[in-house]
Amino acid sequence: MLSEIIIIVVRGIAIGSIFAMIAMSFNIVHGATGILNFAQGNMLVLGGYAAFFLANNVGIGWWLAMLVVTGVLVAVVLAFQGWITLLPLRSSVEQDSWIISTVAVSVIVGAILLITQGPFAYSVQAVVPPFRILGVRTPGAYGLAIVCMLFWFFAMRIFLRKSFLGLAISALSQDFDAARAAGLPVRRLQLVAFAISGLMIGTAGFLVAPVISVSSDAGLRYVLNGFVAAVVGGIGSNLGTLIGGPLVGVITMLTAYRIGGAYQDLASLAVLVAILMVRPQGLFGRTSARRV
Repeated sequence: MLSEIIIIVVRGIAIGSIFAMIAMSFNIVHGATGILNFAQGNMLVLGGYAAFFLANNVGIGWWLAMLVVTGVLVAVVLAFQGWITLLPLRSSVEQDSWIISTVAVSVIVGAILLITQGPFAYSVQAVVPPFRILGVRTPGAYGLAIVCMLFWFFAMRIFLRKSFLGLAISALSQDFDAARAAGLPVRRLQLVAFAISGLMIGTAGFLVAPVISVSSDAGLRYVLNGFVAAVVGGIGSNLGTLIGGPLVGVITMLTAYRIGGAYQDLASLAVLVAILMVRPQGLFGRTSARRV
């Protein structure tokens, strides 16, 4: 019984760390543009495909080099997507066309992966060996997921609070018009935010490829759970993702163990509905007045 609890908690936290990184990639884009990029799930899967094709069964040196290359490539892809998404918008939040464009990018990427790679899931060899927690064998990639989540949390915290570029991006979340009036290059900063989210999600997908489903239809599940983690923690709160992601991960893992894997996404949606009914702003979100 104890070993089962350890498996559910440890693996739930690890899977939740993946959801948390998706939620953080949501937050950086949302803070700079007011947009929720629903293509992030397939971008995570792209990182997994890169791990399969570029760094499967290789030495640690080449693996680390390809980790950096993958992060940069996905960052470029997301910056281009951001340019397309923002092109027709004078102000990112003035209309809702971004919903259609981000979902469309997700569908297009998924379709390209299906056509080129087929419907089958790819298996990626783990670089980090498995370890034991209280006698329970745990894949090394789960440990990488937790480390990656913590790394990006602290990296984003320092970047947004200490660097000039980060402070400028943070200013956009306060007031677009004031930032533009102050002379900030709003559109370029927004594209940088997209690129940073790509760097984050690309490296995350590469690191956790051995324990995620690297297949053309997996993106929807990850973006759904990442969105739930973002809402539970509070949209815009990276601290909230550290709670929301693992919480959703443990709940889905417990659901899979007690009921069946087919009900995991249903459990996530139930969590989403519950948090919206009880605390719509999320656990760490702030309520704000709206002028009408």
